[in-house]
Amino acid sequence: QVPLVESGGGLVQAGASLRLACTASGPTFNNRVTAWFRQAPGKEREFVSSITWSDSFTSYANSVEGRFTISRDNAKNTLYLQMNSLKPEDTAVYYCAASRMWMSSSRLGGDYDYWGQGTQVTVSS
Repeated sequence: QVPLVESGGGLVQAGASLRLACTASGPTFNNRVTAWFRQAPGKEREFVSSITWSDSFTSYANSVEGRFTISRDNAKNTLYLQMNSLKPEDTAVYYCAASRMWMSSSRLGGDYDYWGQGTQVTVSS
């Protein structure tokens, strides 16, 4: 298992910033793709961003491109999501996820084996 714990969510006004963190205990993020997904009330879970281990290739959903930045601190075994210029439509529970080892970049939730419990992000207008 790769227990994942997210933190950093909260209630902010539109235009503000938040940084989410996801820490893995036990096995590391080494050789895994790590990603952020989100799920808004009444909607399906959607891909937000991912980063590969080998070359730190990043991928973003169109809705967050240019506003969100994914990064990883390997020494701390922690994944981050810097969210700037937040909008009310960014309101959701945000989940971090980690793939099985040696997987290529993916936007599909089914390709990720390990998930955190989620952290709530609420953006007021």
